[in-house]
Amino acid sequence: MSRAADPAAADPAAAGPAAVTPVQALLVSLQLTDSAFPSGFYTLSHGLEGYAQAKAVTPEGVPGLLADLLRHAVGPSDATALALAHRAALAGDWEALAETDRRLNAAKLNEGLRRAATRTGRQLLDLARECIGGEALERYAELVAARRAPGSQAVAAGVAYAAAGVPAEQAVVSDLFAYSASFTGAALRLRLTDHRKAQVVLRGIAPVIEEVAGAALRRELADLGGCVPMADVMSGRHERAEARLFAT
Repeated sequence: MSRAADPAAADPAAAGPAAVTPVQALLVSLQLTDSAFPSGFYTLSHGLEGYAQAKAVTPEGVPGLLADLLRHAVGPSDATALALAHRAALAGDWEALAETDRRLNAAKLNEGLRRAATRTGRQLLDLARECIGGEALERYAELVAARRAPGSQAVAAGVAYAAAGVPAEQAVVSDLFAYSASFTGAALRLRLTDHRKAQVVLRGIAPVIEEVAGAALRRELADLGGCVPMADVMSGRHERAEARLFAT
């Protein structure tokens, strides 16, 4: 087949995810999880500031709180949505993709959390369309523009990873690490840790990330949704705080 007769050659967005080497996939993960990637994800405290304002967490309690949030909030909700979005994008199942996004949005009980998720998600989507490209990202952007999907960060990340040819497990683990790095970065700014201890926390949380990622990859859409009532309470109080460093 000549290049002129090849639809993918005429329109790169028409091509599916290209096969990539492990190194290429790793480079995508490093780029999308870098704090320099301007999606706004690293401007969030993921509820930690609410705990700090209520004096409900100590420096010694930061690792345990992070582990609990990964296991009972992020894993069953965002990580699961990312895995499902990755699967739907590879299959070209756009309705499943939209339904995943809607369910994730509904599972976030606080307006601030929903707003932050869609703000960072739409920014990620816009940037990924420019630096990764592909049909999956374009179709997802159409769903968001048509208000058939909210544009949540985890779903946008799942589509971006799929479009770049990053395997599902690596995609989920990468995003869970980004959450953990963002969380410990917030702990630094809130003076709940220092730079050295933050790195100890990140290394120590690795087995939890592996555990949570494995569970997220096994869940189906009906199982999407975490349950951490205290975190919801802290987020709700944070929304009404007079002074805040973080959006969440």
